[in-house]
Amino acid sequence: MDIFSQTTKPNFELINRAEGSLGEFVANGKYETAEIVILGFPSDEIIKQNGNRAGAALAPDKIREEFYKFTHFGINRKFFDLGNTIIHTDLAETYQVHQEIILQVLKDQKRLIILGGGNDLSYLSGSAMSQAFGQEWLGVNISSHFSKSHLKLLNEKKLKSEYFYEGGFQNHLNSVTHFKQLQNFGANLVSLEQLRSQENINVRLRDLMREQFIHHTSTINTMFSFDLQAVRASDAPGTTVTSPIGLRSGEFLNLVEFARNLVSSKIIEFTEVNPNFDIDNTTAKLVAIAIHRICSR
Repeated sequence: MDIFSQTTKPNFELINRAEGSLGEFVANGKYETAEIVILGFPSDEIIKQNGNRAGAALAPDKIREEFYKFTHFGINRKFFDLGNTIIHTDLAETYQVHQEIILQVLKDQKRLIILGGGNDLSYLSGSAMSQAFGQEWLGVNISSHFSKSHLKLLNEKKLKSEYFYEGGFQNHLNSVTHFKQLQNFGANLVSLEQLRSQENINVRLRDLMREQFIHHTSTINTMFSFDLQAVRASDAPGTTVTSPIGLRSGEFLNLVEFARNLVSSKIIEFTEVNPNFDIDNTTAKLVAIAIHRICSR
């Protein structure tokens, strides 16, 4: 697939090109030599259909705007910004194209950072993982809400239930029915309180994964989905749905670094950022910092 004909280039007018900034180098990046590829999915159609507030379609470019203001200090991995998937009038066509782009990048053996958009794109990412690696890949979803996208992947047997981790959920935001469905599947459910049961929040998740996949965590292909609704509103005010409780920004970044440190991580995606409700671009900056951390080792 010609992924360049199905994506728009980053908007260089929005990118800070100051000396020493990441924006100074982005235009010279090369896909062929990149270890990490950045891809945006500027759609919030499903968010609007679900009656939630629109704006997540603006997130990929807003996150980029903040990311490219940072310096390249510590960046030691070559990355390439593929731009955004072209959004078609037919949502199904958009989904198909986006999934095919992801699959091609995986085939090219690159790590992919995906910027949503809504968390419906997790189904597309997971479907591409299934095409590339079969059923045996790890799916980790960090969100205050149970993931309908991952439940669909389980229903369609694109992901083994014991290979799925749902982390950071808050009981009062989720239905008992959805909880029982995931339980019956045998998925690994880790609430916000359970994640915080140790001083370092990433240690809890790491230990749970090691218990089951102690011989595979360095080799089994993995996808991490970070829904920014998992972060408390004081640290991430610009999301589709906010909550006064949730992960602190430092805890969120610890989990991102855990994902980065797993050499088997193929996709790390960030969804549900809503610039229309952000304060001083705080949420976009938080994701931009996360991307910087991923590219730093």
